[in-house]
Amino acid sequence: MRPRRLFRLILGRTRATPGELSTPEIHRAILRAIEHSTPQVLSGDYLDVGSGAGRLLQLIAARYGVRSFACDYTDRLMNVQGQPVDIVDLNHDPLPYVDNRFVLVTCAETIEHLERYRETLREIHRVLKPGGIAVISTPNVLNLRSRVHYLTFGFPSLFGPLAVGEQDVHSPRGHINPVGWFYLAHALLDAGFVDIKLSVDHYQRRSFISLLFLLLPIRLAALYAYHRELRKYRTINAQNEWAVRKINSRDILLGRTLIVTARKTQ
Repeated sequence: MRPRRLFRLILGRTRATPGELSTPEIHRAILRAIEHSTPQVLSGDYLDVGSGAGRLLQLIAARYGVRSFACDYTDRLMNVQGQPVDIVDLNHDPLPYVDNRFVLVTCAETIEHLERYRETLREIHRVLKPGGIAVISTPNVLNLRSRVHYLTFGFPSLFGPLAVGEQDVHSPRGHINPVGWFYLAHALLDAGFVDIKLSVDHYQRRSFISLLFLLLPIRLAALYAYHRELRKYRTINAQNEWAVRKINSRDILLGRTLIVTARKTQ
């Protein structure tokens, strides 16, 4: 194998191609997460935040028979005939729904476009019924390819330099907020959610090569850092230890997209 080829395999590609951003694959992963977190029969209203073209909304409505609602920054993206879209600026406005309304809320590939994603998660918690389920997906900025990209270039994978003063950063082109696993889990807990569960859409094959070279030094360095945080800085406690320990799990090191489910308490 040529040295350049080996080096690229270790690092992983730093620029995604359209085929890698397989939205149908993310949708299938979200459907699996819903199946594992909810009863087979859902009764009530369902909301898709950042609904885009509406394909995920369409799939969930067809499978569960729920009444679907969509909201996004524009209604021009919606391709599902007859599906209205409630227009909302998630960086400044609350969700336009009453408290405790929806049995299920999805938010796929949206929070990375927002300046105030924590407020959006609190709003999702507010509009869910007690016992309702939220499913959030976002690029996994802590997989091995992304970590190496950050080390070499200073940006996680799928994130990069933004033009100053760009007015369109909240469109589907603008990834402005890389949200790692721990901070997403923390934000959900802080919003009042419980039963946080992590899954991914798929493992990146090229990351297995990186894993051979990087797993041992990552584990050794993480062990040192973990005990330092625990004993010296005391930032790790019973409430967040489980989330910290997942940072170097197989799903995080190899997974492309985070799929995180959370439940509103009864």
